[in-house]
Amino acid sequence: MKIGTSFVLQFAFLSLLSAFMAIPQGAVAQDHVVVPSELQKDVSAVSATRQTNLAHVEGFLSSPAAQQAMRSAHIDPQQVKNAIPQMSDDEIAQLSARSEKAQKDFAGGRLSDRDLLIILVGIAALILIVVAVH
Repeated sequence: MKIGTSFVLQFAFLSLLSAFMAIPQGAVAQDHVVVPSELQKDVSAVSATRQTNLAHVEGFLSSPAAQQAMRSAHIDPQQVKNAIPQMSDDEIAQLSARSEKAQKDFAGGRLSDRDLLIILVGIAALILIVVAVH
């Protein structure tokens, strides 16, 4: 009886091994492979977006009005400038969108100088808080 059981197990093992060997390795792996050029393109796009957003926020906070507003609120402009790159991509994108909207509203006359200064101080304070929490 032992010989029959052993023979069945060997036959089952060889059958499974044959089935695994019959499946082409490339067919299984192709579903999960990311082409390096696509990965590089995605990384480059994210990096370019981050750089654009960083430049926009830094430009907004580097204006003479922003510098004066931060000084009047006792916020060190250099500390704010140094903190910006430490923020996440999403945080920088949100600040960039808010600062762009504020600039457009100010240019369109929907915001006064005082409103813009309050927004600038708020953004600077937000940057410092976010970086302090991280």
